[in-house]
Order: sequence, then structure tokens, then C-alpha cells
Amino acid sequence: MTSQPPDGRGGIDAELVRRLLKSQFPQWSELPVRPVEFDGWDNRTYRLGEELTVRLPSAPGYVAAVAKEDRWLPRLAPHLPVPVPEPVATGRPGEGYPHPWSIRRWIPGETADPSRIADLPGFARDVAGFLRALQRIDPAGGPEPGPHCFHRGGPPGYYDAETREALRRLATTRSDLGRIDFDRAAAVWQAALDAPASTRTVWFHGDIAHGNLIVRDGRLAAVIDFGTCGVGDPACDLGISWTMFSGAGRAAFREAIGQDDATWARARGWAIWKALIVLADKIDSDPGEAATQRRVIDEVIADHREFGRG
Repeated sequence: MTSQPPDGRGGIDAELVRRLLKSQFPQWSELPVRPVEFDGWDNRTYRLGEELTVRLPSAPGYVAAVAKEDRWLPRLAPHLPVPVPEPVATGRPGEGYPHPWSIRRWIPGETADPSRIADLPGFARDVAGFLRALQRIDPAGGPEPGPHCFHRGGPPGYYDAETREALRRLATTRSDLGRIDFDRAAAVWQAALDAPASTRTVWFHGDIAHGNLIVRDGRLAAVIDFGTCGVGDPACDLGISWTMFSGAGRAAFREAIGQDDATWARARGWAIWKALIVLADKIDSDPGEAATQRRVIDEVIADHREFGRG
């Protein structure tokens, strides 16, 4: 799991952003500051005027991403088919805020809600094309899996104890949402652990999710939030197959991304790990989110039965 801010917004608000700008970047201090419509969890993001954004880590566990993105995004961008965030300046701790922070170019568009995409199979192929382009970039010197990316890109077994604890917690719940197929969920996880380790070392994004995919006119227009990127096993980037795609979209993504069976087994492990821990955490407090994660678990289990000989 990722570290969590101490409160709903990590003590960050627009007034703090204005103070930081005034003290460190006075050339931008008169521009309007306003929250973005759909904010993330790892960082708090604000529009700065019409062309810039300010991005502040919400907790210590996310701080390493600032320097990593500042270093690597300019190197990755020329090789990718759609824009990625462009670092403009890096702020230092101040005004009671303890972490480095960043200023980026604003990328126009909307997050990738399926309701905004008329051709989901085409969109799925675009996402696969982006990932394949990312994987072709020379990985030499890139950041290997570790705490900076919450161990994505490494073996999913890093989260074995956490996954089994989530299964145990769900087995004791009285909620109908917790009535998953425990045997088959455990089989998916075991298959991920048993799958041969990746022999490829490639760039991965680490959080390919609808909120990090930007669309315009129903097409993929940009990919944002490379805080969990690194070089390693690309299996962690395939979870969108179950979290966003279904039917023809899922089939199009699977065909276009072209990974081997072992990679898909590890990918199912990453997907079911995340769904299980979120379901266990939210089952009594957020029925909507719990239902979403229950659906993902069911979809991953079905995929394992169809493609994993499970």
C-alpha cells in the first residue's frame, strides 16, 4: 500500500500554494490558483493561470517522485506518441510545507471516463501503443523497483503477506460484497507467485488507470502522473485490462499489447492484490468503491479461468 496523508488533503490548500509561489516564484505569484476538478491521492494539484499546474506531494512516501519525474520525463517525452507532463520548475520546502514540489505545463483534456469514449477498442489500442512505445525506450540507468514506485516493476510477491491478510479479513466480513470466490482468488494470486520472473527490463508507468489517461474528442491525448514509473517488469501496467476495459475493449488491449502468458499471470496478481486490499479497507465505509473492487476481482478470476488454465 502507499503511504497516506494525515488528513483529506495532506494540509495543502490554495492559500499555501499562493504563499509558496510568492516566496519562491514571484513571477507567477499573481496568477490565479484553483484546484483541478479531479485530484489524485498521491499529490494535490492546482491550476496556475491557464498554462501551468502546481503539484505537491501529499505525504512523505510520494516525495521521491518529484526528482524522478523532473529527471526522466524530459528524456521519455520525445519517444512517446502522446504528451506527458513537462516539468517547468521545482520548488523547495517552505511556508510550513515540508517537501519539494513542482510546476508543470497544463495538459488540456478530460480523464478517461468510458462515457467520454465512443470507440473503446480503439482507445484500448491507443493505450497499448503508448505502453509499447514506453517499453521500447532504452532503460539504461532508469530507476529500478523499490520504495519510490512502491515496488511496482518487481515481483508481485512483495505483497504476499498483505494479500493474504486481505483475504483473511474478507473471509470474516458479514457484507455481501465480501462474498468473493476465495479459492479462485487465492489461485489467481498463487499463479502470479508461481509465474516465471520477467526476463525483460523495460520502462513501466506503474499506474495506468483512467484518472491518469487524458482524452480529447474521445481519443488518448496524454498520459500523466509518472510518480510510480521505473524500469523492470511491465506486468504492473496491464491492470487496466480489468479496471477499465471489458468485452471488445479488453480483447483489443490484450491483442495490441502482446504480452506472454507469464506476464499476464503476474498482471492478474497485481490487479487482484490491489482490488483485495481496497475491498477489505472500504467494505464497511464506501459501498460504491467496494462494489467496484468486487467487480474487478470477479473479472480477474474469470480471466484466469479463461486464459490461465485456472
